[in-house]
Amino acid sequence: MDILITGANGQLGKELKRQLSHAHNVVSLDKEQLDVTNQVQVDEKITQINPQIIIHSAAFTNVDQCEIDRKKAFSVNSLGASHIAQAANKTHSRMFYISTDYVFDGRNKTPYPEEYPPNPQSVYGLSKWLGEQLVLGCKKVTIIRTSWLYGHDGENFVKTMLEMGKKNKEIRVVNDQIGSPTYVNDLTTTLIQLFGKKDGIYHVSNSGACTWYLFAKAIFNEAGFNPHLIYPVTTEEYGAIASRPHYSVLGHQALIRERVKIPRHWHHALKAFIRKEINS
Repeated sequence: MDILITGANGQLGKELKRQLSHAHNVVSLDKEQLDVTNQVQVDEKITQINPQIIIHSAAFTNVDQCEIDRKKAFSVNSLGASHIAQAANKTHSRMFYISTDYVFDGRNKTPYPEEYPPNPQSVYGLSKWLGEQLVLGCKKVTIIRTSWLYGHDGENFVKTMLEMGKKNKEIRVVNDQIGSPTYVNDLTTTLIQLFGKKDGIYHVSNSGACTWYLFAKAIFNEAGFNPHLIYPVTTEEYGAIASRPHYSVLGHQALIRERVKIPRHWHHALKAFIRKEINS
């Protein structure tokens, strides 16, 4: 198959290319090669490539910066997604749009099913939810929501914790936000399985849930660092700019319906990640 990946330099974009290139003809474009906010350029590129599948992973994902630069957040995450969807219609491509658990308000106490009404509380969440609404205009579109993503490329929470652990200094980590850490390799493997399934909204995250504090302690334990250097704080004490959902665990009902295996428990995924990091 001919597959186009946007967001080539992101942790998901790079892993998608790694897993897909051995079996498919993959074109992977970064933001210098494809400005998703430029509709003319998007139309020209996608018409030229004429892919069967477009995986739109390009996004402005810095949650706090989205609050500061709202124009960029909506231009990239909402308008950019719409441009991709419109071009996909012209080439009759199937579009996969990567979204986020931040479309939910965090007031639930049980995992969010795919059909639960979004109620984003941050500019990032709102821009991604608007992106979802806009790509639904694509004739063939699958929306994949994921959460707390980390991988071997770029910056993410796990790699930050590993760097902090090497410095042997005390760290404050939020202990009142609950979610599901997701290894980018597992997200990619599941996404590829969805090529053969029907369109719709899917939640793809590693199973199980924890707080950022418990996640950080698990990272330190697995890496052999001192977990007693990590101290729990509240969201209010931490003082981030953007509002985060206090609970954003994603349910996997759509995967179950389509008989796709739910990704392994987050702790098993973390072990695999750290082993690979150490051996690389």
